[in-house]
Amino acid sequence: MSLDLHADPVDLTAALVDVFSVSGAEAELATAVQDALRAQAPHLEVVRNGDAVLARTNLGREARVVLAGHLDTVPENGNLPSRREGTGDEEILHGLGTVDMKGGDAVFLHLAATLPEPKHDVTFVFYDNEEVEAVKNGLGRIERELPEWLAGDLAIVGEPSNGVIEAGCQGTMRVELRCTGTRAHTARAWMGENAIHALAEPLRRLAEYSPRTVDIDGLTYREGLQATSIGGGVAGNVVPDEAVLTVNHRFAPDRDAAAAERHLREVFDGFELSVVDLSPGALPGLSAPAAAELVAAAGGRAAAKLGWTDVARFAARGMPAVNFGPGDPTLAHTKQENVRAAEIRQVTDVLRKFLT
Repeated sequence: MSLDLHADPVDLTAALVDVFSVSGAEAELATAVQDALRAQAPHLEVVRNGDAVLARTNLGREARVVLAGHLDTVPENGNLPSRREGTGDEEILHGLGTVDMKGGDAVFLHLAATLPEPKHDVTFVFYDNEEVEAVKNGLGRIERELPEWLAGDLAIVGEPSNGVIEAGCQGTMRVELRCTGTRAHTARAWMGENAIHALAEPLRRLAEYSPRTVDIDGLTYREGLQATSIGGGVAGNVVPDEAVLTVNHRFAPDRDAAAAERHLREVFDGFELSVVDLSPGALPGLSAPAAAELVAAAGGRAAAKLGWTDVARFAARGMPAVNFGPGDPTLAHTKQENVRAAEIRQVTDVLRKFLT
């Protein structure tokens, strides 16, 4: 298929949605993106890496901005092909990936073709396998194989943000607390020690825990600490000798992973704790010149990103990074996924203003 990168970004979004690209099956869309960039954006250097496509200007500007968006979607759920309803500013585009995040991809592709001489050098990264386990994420592969393509002074990830700049992101850590006891028949329970009952104390600490609210660069990050699962039990007549409590901690980006782990060990002092999953956060970095320019272009508004996104990968490289894309993130991965046409155009206009 062919993509018209000079078309209205809303039309381009619909065209992208109609190309099936569930994680692991992005090849057709990656080829269409590659072919369109080479044919319609001759001012860009274009390379292919697996099922990721990268393009960049080489104008010798003082600063470089990286625009990154993933090409894959979650599995289809009766929401393909795309469909449209309404007209003008009231038009709504429905379909898989309209929010997460082919609307953002369409904005970036349109700008790639229509801004041959931006005031900052620009790198465009369209990557694969974001919606699956981190080890498959195309950004990780690019960082290993083509790290120079991710270098810049500001990264903008086109994840849905309701058309508002969401700066940085919170870190996430999942830990397991393991309690042990002694098995016994429930008819002679005094001969055993119940491991599930031992979880009462860490659960009490969780119930009484007061999470921090942290201000960074004028943005408010609200931390969280929640039990997400409990495992244990042997049989209906056995005192259990082991129980596991899983806890998820969302921590503000002023804490690194080591500090977040130390905090949890303090909260659950006296209990066996192991970290089973970790993704560090990302500082907003809005004081960086390029980031400040972007906020100004967006009308001076920015918000804190409370979830985790790939901005953290750029922050780990020492770059300020923000999420900025059309669509309501609460609709991502749902059968009802849809985006307002006006929001796609708004994000396009803001980025065009920023880059010119």
